[in-house]
Amino acid sequence: MLVEMLVRHRFGTLLLASFLFACADSGQPESGTRLGDAWEGQGSQARGDRLEIPADAPKVVFLGDSLSAGLHLEEDLAFPAVLQRRLAQRGLPFHLVNAGVSGDTTAGGLRRIEWILKQYPDVVVVELGANDGLRGIDVAAIEANLRGILKRIQESSATPVLFGMRIPPSYGLQYSNAFREIYGRVAEDMQVTLIADWLEGVGGDPRYNLPDGLHPNERGHELLAQNIEEHLADILEGL
Repeated sequence: MLVEMLVRHRFGTLLLASFLFACADSGQPESGTRLGDAWEGQGSQARGDRLEIPADAPKVVFLGDSLSAGLHLEEDLAFPAVLQRRLAQRGLPFHLVNAGVSGDTTAGGLRRIEWILKQYPDVVVVELGANDGLRGIDVAAIEANLRGILKRIQESSATPVLFGMRIPPSYGLQYSNAFREIYGRVAEDMQVTLIADWLEGVGGDPRYNLPDGLHPNERGHELLAQNIEEHLADILEGL
């Protein structure tokens, strides 16, 4: 699982480390990337009802790993689908392509980006990198992959959004700090929107994770959507 923040005490750090390693899985992405509009809504629209998304609404792709995929949950409970419902109720509907693949890395994302762009997205959210960090992949390679993904998105005229990542210091503070710094540097250099606090209040908190202590539960995904909602609303309004 990708984690954007370090926990401030020992228990949280240990839990967070386990949380991250679980998302690495076997290191091979699962097949079965899920496409299409997510189901249901919140409030006045019950989960299970298909959203009515206008044909001319923008298309948003989430290029990520098991967090975007909502591992162990139904697709409509993962935060991308929750975001779609919340923003539709605000008058900002979008077509959702959930391209989250469990265990994926920045290298996998770079290999998949051409296929992703064939969906003609208006916005591509990039949620990748922590599986790389858990394997100790050279930070220069991670950065090069992220830059390659973002460059292709920009060349396609879609709007890229980058999620910031952090990892526990399993390979030492020097590596974890260098890893963390990738995201701000790339976002600044490439003038890409960075959402650095998207896992705030969820990662490492057992209240918002499944009994395995590793993956966000339904409430956890709702909180992730809440963290991201205003950022994505601003982007959609600016299209």
